[in-house]
Amino acid sequence: MKMICFDLDGTLLYHKEGKIPESALRAVEELRKQHKIVISTGRDMDSHYSTMWRDMLGPDAIIHLNGTKISVGDKLIFEHFMDEALLKAIYDFAIERGLCFGTTIGTEDFYTDPKMKAEADAAYFNPVKRNYLPFTEIFERGLKVHAISFAGDVEQNRGLIREHFPSLRLCGFESGKGADVVEEGCSKAEGLKRLCDFFDINMADTAAFGDSQNDIEIIEASGLGIAMGNAVPELKETADYVTEPIWDDGILRACEHFHYFE
Repeated sequence: MKMICFDLDGTLLYHKEGKIPESALRAVEELRKQHKIVISTGRDMDSHYSTMWRDMLGPDAIIHLNGTKISVGDKLIFEHFMDEALLKAIYDFAIERGLCFGTTIGTEDFYTDPKMKAEADAAYFNPVKRNYLPFTEIFERGLKVHAISFAGDVEQNRGLIREHFPSLRLCGFESGKGADVVEEGCSKAEGLKRLCDFFDINMADTAAFGDSQNDIEIIEASGLGIAMGNAVPELKETADYVTEPIWDDGILRACEHFHYFE
């Protein structure tokens, strides 16, 4: 193996305790001696909400925002931005139906319904203090958006959103109260392919750990796909191996199972 990818939330970061288990940190440090370490996440790891975990883990590369932004060290090697006309259509759709979509840019949070976003955060994360601004400021200020998220009941709204926006899919969070909104052609798997080209590594020489719906493509595409024991059922079905849950040293146990430290 030459490159090992880790999702953050629910894979490395255990939200119930608000920390990365010591066993996972030890595993990453040991793996670093022989392999490239990649964080593949729906987050922007350069956001002030995430830099603590980025700096703690010190990855060689990051697949941010489900593949719409990719960095190697301090170098940005790829970016994709959402079309403004699509964003305006999503905004109109959200306002008409009382739904919540939004994004974080820098230290500012642009959501169509801050109250719904706060409720979704409370169902999944520890309390988050956000700097809410009107979603319309994205258009007024000409801001570029890599990706957005949805806050609310995912299963109740998945079909409706898909019907109106066939190029978008919801990748639900563990709580069921929010999701990454992923554009067609964007995924963590596409990000992995770009990193393989950058580092001149064969896809067969990669492994990926994950727990959520937005990990399905990278689990399928990598040389070895490993689902956490706390992963959603559809990810476990597609994975090559299911390890123990995050709270039961799942990362470390999988690495020992595949003799990654030898």
